This record gives sequence, C-alpha cells and structure tokens, in this order.
Amino acid sequence: MILAPTLTLYVARRFLGTATLMLVALTLLVSMFDFIELLRRASTRPDATFGLVAGIAGLRVPFVAMQILPFAILLGGIVAFWRLARASELIVARAAGVSAWGFLAGPVVVALTFGLVSITAISPLSSAMLARAERLDATFLRAGGGVTALAGGRLWLRQSDRGIDPNGIAIVSGRPARLLASARAEFVLTEVTIWRLSATDRALERVEAPHARLLPNTWVLDEAVVFGADRQPRAAGTMALPTDLTPDRIEDSFASPDTLSFWALPGFIAVLEAAGFSALRHRLQFQSMLSAPVLAIAMALLAAAFSMRHSRRGGVARMIGAGVAAGFALFVLDRVTGEFGESGALPVAIAAWVPAVAGLLTSAALLVYQEDG
Repeated sequence: MILAPTLTLYVARRFLGTATLMLVALTLLVSMFDFIELLRRASTRPDATFGLVAGIAGLRVPFVAMQILPFAILLGGIVAFWRLARASELIVARAAGVSAWGFLAGPVVVALTFGLVSITAISPLSSAMLARAERLDATFLRAGGGVTALAGGRLWLRQSDRGIDPNGIAIVSGRPARLLASARAEFVLTEVTIWRLSATDRALERVEAPHARLLPNTWVLDEAVVFGADRQPRAAGTMALPTDLTPDRIEDSFASPDTLSFWALPGFIAVLEAAGFSALRHRLQFQSMLSAPVLAIAMALLAAAFSMRHSRRGGVARMIGAGVAAGFALFVLDRVTGEFGESGALPVAIAAWVPAVAGLLTSAALLVYQEDG
C-alpha cells in the first residue's frame, strides 16, 4: 500500500470542510425547530417572553450539536467523497497505486478528533448550558414535575449513617418545600421521616420531624421526635444528622445525565451509588460518550464505503441513499440498545458500544469488499 501524505492531507481537508459545514447547517436547522417548539409551549405562559425562549433555545445549541455530530460526519463525508469521485480524483489516486486505506487515514483522524473534542471540550460547555436551559424550562414553561412529582410528592434518599452503627445507613423521606434556585439556596424538607438502619438492615431507630434543613455536611431537624428500638417516643428537639449529600447532588440525581459533563460523570456515579440512587442512566451516558470517537470513525468510513463509487458506473443516488439509510439504521440501533440498557435488560457496556462497533465493522467490511473483493 502506497502512502501519499499530500493526498491524505488534501482529502482530510476536504472532509473537514464539508463535515463542519454540515454540522453547522444541521445544528441551526434542528435548533430552529427546537425554538419553534419552545415558542409553541410558551404561548400559554405569560411570563415566558420571546427573549427568554430565545435564551433557552440558545443554551441548547451545544447539546444539539453533540447529538447531530455523527450525522454531520456521515452526510459531510458522503458529500466530500462523492465530489472527489465525481472529479475523478479518487480514480487518479488509485491509478497511481494509492489504496483507499491510504487516503482514508486523514478523514479517520479528522473524525476521531471530532469525537474526542466533543466529549472532552464541548461536553462540559454543553452540560452546563443544558442544565441552565432545563432549569429555565422547568421554571417558566413546564406545568410541573421534578422531584416533587415523584412518589406522590415525597423524596426518598439513602445515605451512610455512622452515628449508631459504623456501617449503618439512613433512609430520609420528606416533601421538598424549597428546591434549588442557586448554589447558595437552602434545601428544605417537610413531613420528614428518617429510618436509621444497621449494616444488616436492622431497624435501629426512627426520627420524625416537621422540618429538615440541608446545611453543609449536615441535616438539621427541627422539633425532632426519636422512636427507639422499644418504639417509645422521646423528644430530641433540634437534631443534627451528618450527610455527604448536597442540594446540587440531590437535584442532579433526578436531572438528565446530559446535564453532566464527561469529566464529572465518573465521580457523580460513585456519589449516586453510595447514596443509594440508581446510576444506570449515568453509567450508560458515560459509556456512550466513551464510544463517541469510535462512532465518529464508523460514520466516516461508512460515508466512504457508500460514496466513493465512480459516477460513470451509475447508481450514485442509490448508493448515497443507502449510506444515509445505513446511518439512520445505526441511529435506530443506538436508541433500541439504549432503551434496553436503561431498563437493565442489557449490560451498560454492550448497550453503549454495540452501535459504534456494528457501524465500524460494517463500514470496514464494505470497504474491504470494494477494494479487495
């Protein structure tokens, strides 16, 4: 196989240009429809101004771009390779002894860079902006929801409790009276009940209080009443219960995993599982992010496999349509495996990696057939 650095760089530059233009165009198109949908929802909300709706739509743009990226690479690659084939540049390269595997190295590196940048650099920006957009959406556009809509309006939390048993746990239940509005807001529960259990889940005592305030590293319960193992009540007055929960962690545990960046997910998953929350969606999101560079490479190779056919041989429209259909088939596969992963029917790693690996193997097989078959 002959390597031609100049040709590889040229093809990579053409691929980069069309993929970038396709990413911008598709992001703007999807964001426009998202903005229209937000305007429709805001039509019945007098507090939702045009500027607020535009701000929410703008905050969602990086998230939209990350979701659109695989399709932008696929469609941009199809356009780039089709233009090269139409101008007979690929025919000339092959006549000179350069294999497709030689000049595809550039687009593969570009696709890999797109994937890596999206999860390492764009993800923190996207998650922060999306979290802000969801808070504004929940405040001004939604009729209700959030943590108060769970379990009949009660919030259930699990945390470690070493006050009685060194390995004990505490189950905290209450109705959120004040949700997080900023990092400095106070989180308050009403009608609070706390079950303190041993490491073997044996009940040690029950605490009831009309109010509980979450301060740094401490739950403060006002007018608490403690029921011991003998079930006899005793007034404890103001009681403090150590905790590693924070208002942000409680709120984020019910928010979409998309509002957490690639760098924040591993630590947050550990905190969720230690606090007794289900981290299945977050672990699936983390594995999906890890597979994003592989999926980007698969899309680039898939575009090459379906669009490098010379136009004189006919069937170009059919080949390009097949490439687009293959991309959407991977999208459907990703959604199906994602649903199975969230339900626990599939292991998280398999659910996240199957679409990327399937796309990579399919595109590689098609290219091998075209080059050597």
